Amino acid sequence: MTGPRRPDSFRRRGRGTSGRGQPRHLKTRLKKKRGRTTSQARWLERQLNDPFVRMARERGYRSRAAFKLIGIDDEFHILKPGMKVVDLGAAPGGWSQVAAERVRAEKGEGRVVAIDLHGMEPIPGVVILHKDFYDEDAPEALMQALGDARADVVLSDMAAHATGHRQTDHLRVMALAEAAADFARRVLKPGGAFVAKVLRGGTENELLHALKRDFEKVRHFKPAASRPDSAELFVVATGFRGGERRKDEA
Repeated sequence: MTGPRRPDSFRRRGRGTSGRGQPRHLKTRLKKKRGRTTSQARWLERQLNDPFVRMARERGYRSRAAFKLIGIDDEFHILKPGMKVVDLGAAPGGWSQVAAERVRAEKGEGRVVAIDLHGMEPIPGVVILHKDFYDEDAPEALMQALGDARADVVLSDMAAHATGHRQTDHLRVMALAEAAADFARRVLKPGGAFVAKVLRGGTENELLHALKRDFEKVRHFKPAASRPDSAELFVVATGFRGGERRKDEA
């Protein structure tokens, strides 16, 4: 059994694509609301006209979010064959699918461990833990699933349920990113990488400052699959220093 076909980089232009690397298609409009609220109709229309939603369906990915990780990895090359990867808050599994493809987990070269409080359908080459990563024994369970080894990469596309209050939603997403960063420090091997969703709003700079103490390079990135009107960004930290004592602490 094979996984979804790896798509070409979004930066390539070709037939049937726009200048931004996204496929052209005719816009679909809903003729009738059929009992839907205005916001529900707007969301559905956006989904119907989202090229990444369509490509995810065509290529067997469980969510359009898969293309966010594809864009990140095409830019930073953090996923390589043979690596061990942890995917935090993995459901429904789009990021795990991409990670498994790129580390060749299904072929036995790498390993991907997905952890989520909610259940997930099986993914070839992925070990799925039905568990909250906040649990005290989560790091030990993950390392056991990794073969009693530390991870090369920790991924987090976690987002809290929206409340509609912008400041509250921002703080909740950033709290998840900070918790994911703390988790990554516990399970990453030296030289490892960490990727997490953040939101613009000021407090993400505090996370960047903290990460720069533990990683050689820390950058913000907005992949093509991240909607232009969204405050969503991804922090990409590479070169984890591990247990090394920092010069400013000597």
